[in-house]
Amino acid sequence: MPQEPLIIVSVLGPHVAEMAEIVDRVNRVRPTWNLLGVIGRRHRPNQDLPKTYRGVPVLGDPEDLGRYPRARIAPCCAASDWDSLDIPDERLGSLVDPSAFVSRTARLGPGCVLYPNTFVGLNARLEGPVFVLSGSVINHDDHLERLVTICSSVSLAGSVHVETGCYLGQACTVKQGVRIGRGSVIGMGGVVLKDVAPNSVIVGNPAGRLRDNKRDEGQSE
Repeated sequence: MPQEPLIIVSVLGPHVAEMAEIVDRVNRVRPTWNLLGVIGRRHRPNQDLPKTYRGVPVLGDPEDLGRYPRARIAPCCAASDWDSLDIPDERLGSLVDPSAFVSRTARLGPGCVLYPNTFVGLNARLEGPVFVLSGSVINHDDHLERLVTICSSVSLAGSVHVETGCYLGQACTVKQGVRIGRGSVIGMGGVVLKDVAPNSVIVGNPAGRLRDNKRDEGQSE
């Protein structure tokens, strides 16, 4: 069975090399992807792109995607301007590490990336693209909308709803049935016990509102 061409789209950083390793791990189980390289997202507009990054060929910037019309795209979707690339869902490829557990009743939308030891429970729904780092728990009946980033060791209880563009920091915990409003940020280690208003920055245990989320500030994993 021929392997399908795949391109990673990401700011140049550690996730590029990690996603390339996940491709290798997937292919060892079942030959699936032919990784062409990475379309680099610059940290600064005038930043020069290298020829390779941590062993992964750099194919250009987002304007160069048109050179690869048949390749699937695996996005690192933490970048807030992902939608501006206007990539149709049918071009997105999901990248799921073999060690991840995904319930047979869960639904993964296009462009989901699941790092090692992720748990996705019964009837969970991940719209694409969603980016989930290692050791996170997405429990039964959870619903994650588009462009959600889940950092390492996050734990969502059942029936949690995370709206579009949210960023959940490392090792935060969300109580069952809570809704996290669009564009919100949960600080690392936060314990969220009640609904979160859109565009909020929430920190602490129990978590409380720190300030509005200024969308142009950027976030890091």
